[in-house]
Amino acid sequence: MTGILPIKKDGSQSAISDFREYSVLDPDGFAEFTGFTESEVKRLCESYGMDFGDARSWYDGYDFPDIGAIYNPYSVMLAMRKRKFGSYWQRTSAAESLMTYINMDFEGLQETISRLISGEEVEVDTDLFENDFESFKSCDDVLTLLIHLGYLTWHEEEGTVRIPNEEVRIEFRKILKGTNVNRKWMELLGRSEKLLEDTIAGDAEAVAKAVEEIRDSQYAPAYYNDEQALRYVIKFAYIAALDQYLKVEELPSGKGIADVVYLPKRRSAFPALVVELKWNKSSEGAIRQVKERNYPAVLKDYGGEIVLVGIGYDAKKKAHSCVIERI
Repeated sequence: MTGILPIKKDGSQSAISDFREYSVLDPDGFAEFTGFTESEVKRLCESYGMDFGDARSWYDGYDFPDIGAIYNPYSVMLAMRKRKFGSYWQRTSAAESLMTYINMDFEGLQETISRLISGEEVEVDTDLFENDFESFKSCDDVLTLLIHLGYLTWHEEEGTVRIPNEEVRIEFRKILKGTNVNRKWMELLGRSEKLLEDTIAGDAEAVAKAVEEIRDSQYAPAYYNDEQALRYVIKFAYIAALDQYLKVEELPSGKGIADVVYLPKRRSAFPALVVELKWNKSSEGAIRQVKERNYPAVLKDYGGEIVLVGIGYDAKKKAHSCVIERI
């Protein structure tokens, strides 16, 4: 028997209690057959003259111990046949039903989904999921369902989930831009879009204010006491940028490592963004470091405008600051 969701067992004397089940959470020896392995995708790309790096960014992200990367086979096949990378994800009625539960906002589920879209991993307890659409009791139940549906990839050792690849990230954004999305999410998205506009326009004061507001009202790490916590807020604040950009964290460039770089997607008219963060240091110092260590060097073949963004946080004043320059 095959399927997406685990088998629902009703009672200890269920007629199907003798089945041994291998789900995506514990596929045992069947892990390599849940999709295409990396070596299989490499051979396909060679055969069809397609770029393996693009295939990996679009369809990779599901990993199993001792097996490594597993790729979405349906999408890989279509990409090869069409000679075009894109989202071939087949949305199901189950996915449509999820919007209902996201809107109910179990234990801050909307914020958790937003964090996942921005690129974070979050912890999940998968043990209490009851294998159906009627018994949701917590945020973890909904996230476990998303693992089974392929919308999230599960890392057993860490007990965390994340969005696996660009194809699925696009589908998340489609769902959360639908007509049934509630006001809270739309407000966040609108605020993020305005932040992106202000960044490109060079309005540093507006950017600092927007980051401050998002930190205070939408997303607060348990311990806002280091640069990593500031990075979480920045990724969350710029969530709208993922429609136009590919986000790369800790990108080696020049004489150091740039904190966050947003590379415009093909056919995007937006400039590249290089964002440097400083905890308890000035935003001017962040921009100075970008220049001294020549972080824009990694974009030498890009050829377009680059917006340098320095964002600092003063722990004593509990205030953010921002400096923006264009090159």
